[in-house]
Amino acid sequence: MDPNETARPGILMIAGFGDNASMFAGLADTDLARRYDLLPYDLPGFGAPPLEGETTIDALADALVAEARRTGAQIVLAHSVASIIASVALSKDGPLEMILSVEGNITADDAYFSGTAANYEDPATFRAAFLARLAEKAQGSSIYARYRDNVAKADPKALWQLGRDARRFSDARHPGEVLVASGKVSYLYDDPNCPKSTLDWLQSHDIDKRRLFGASHWPSIDVPDVLSTECVNAITDLK
Repeated sequence: MDPNETARPGILMIAGFGDNASMFAGLADTDLARRYDLLPYDLPGFGAPPLEGETTIDALADALVAEARRTGAQIVLAHSVASIIASVALSKDGPLEMILSVEGNITADDAYFSGTAANYEDPATFRAAFLARLAEKAQGSSIYARYRDNVAKADPKALWQLGRDARRFSDARHPGEVLVASGKVSYLYDDPNCPKSTLDWLQSHDIDKRRLFGASHWPSIDVPDVLSTECVNAITDLK
């Protein structure tokens, strides 16, 4: 780097339930990557070695804060259930101050994948049932096929424990209220991907919202340029 060149601000990127940071690879050749230092971060158990203790939202939030301190990143791009992890991380002492929440959990209805772990008594049974469910969705869908393949690589115990904790979190606290109270937040989504309860909540709350028209639940994969543009705009407006 030229010594006179100013370092680009960093954006930590964390994937949703069972996935890993490879889901953000499509953003590498976008305007977002030219303006910011994109920092894909594999959460413990999901692309990185699992935690020694239980995999909970709070424990993963601690890991995220530690990575933010290491990199100096103040922004986190969080997908799906990772938005809850980011929300909790912002409540802790660290440099993070802004969340770009990509269809993050707002209501309990958003835990349509992770929350099902609470219905199973052990990691192996849940993993088998979840992968079978995803295999059905993967028929004719390359996006779901990719997601299933990455879930298969996740640590089974971490997957099960995080899913159960996400259900507990959503039962005890309102994820949307935690999100808006955490700091600067932008919510990026497309209506067809969200439950009615989430859309109703978004309409009734003063939160920065960005529609990603035509996107799947994984916009970094199918519409990375659209996601890039809206992230750049959101960061500019929230500063």
